[in-house]
Amino acid sequence: MCTNGHNLIELVDIEKIYRVGTELVRALRGVTLNIRENEYVAIMGPSGSGKSTMMNILGCLDVPTRGRYSLRGHDVAKLSQSKLARIRGRQIGFVFQTFELLPRTTALKNVQLPLMYTQATKKRQRAMAALERVGLSDRAKHHPNQLSGGQKQRVAIARALVQEPDIILADEPTGNLDSETGEEIMAVFDSLHAEGQTIIIVTHEEFIAARCNRVIRLLDGLIASDVQNAETQERRNVKTSKRRNVKTSELFRDSQ
Repeated sequence: MCTNGHNLIELVDIEKIYRVGTELVRALRGVTLNIRENEYVAIMGPSGSGKSTMMNILGCLDVPTRGRYSLRGHDVAKLSQSKLARIRGRQIGFVFQTFELLPRTTALKNVQLPLMYTQATKKRQRAMAALERVGLSDRAKHHPNQLSGGQKQRVAIARALVQEPDIILADEPTGNLDSETGEEIMAVFDSLHAEGQTIIIVTHEEFIAARCNRVIRLLDGLIASDVQNAETQERRNVKTSKRRNVKTSELFRDSQ
């Protein structure tokens, strides 16, 4: 994990064109932006704005038709499929709206999954540490059907964290949760950001955007606005100074 504020992501004139039948659809029309280490970013936009395409490109699930995507100085478009898969596995932690947990597998083993095909040592210990970070170490042996929706999403966040990725990329992470539980999940992201994690959230929820330091809005495949949320940053700086040594898990020790 990196926290020194250098550019982690650089997008230059990114275009993505899909063929749908006989028509060409320009999902992104020349997007240029930088995301620095330890930023907390919301990407928003209506249906058809290009935000899902943007997420797929940022997550190395797809490559641009034109333009340059540089991730830590490496041009993603020039990488082989095997190297893209390695980036997805090691540098990007994904969190999805639908949790994507294996139903017959314990929380601990779900979190261990990204480590299964790596040479990482102490896999169980690393998975337990990730569960501890989201306040669920005492649910390690529980299966998903024994967990609430919020707990399932916290397991999914732990799974995203277990490889210590450069970026957490979350797609509508509160979309299947009630508002109170959604606030709890955002508190997890807040704390991870305070610890130095770079977080990008694709969302249509304004309350999520209000908690992020930066809000990028897309419209018709273009950036309509890119705003630093100074009020959120100031508020978070005050909170961070008060709890600089507070671990993420401590926020949830009474909510199990």
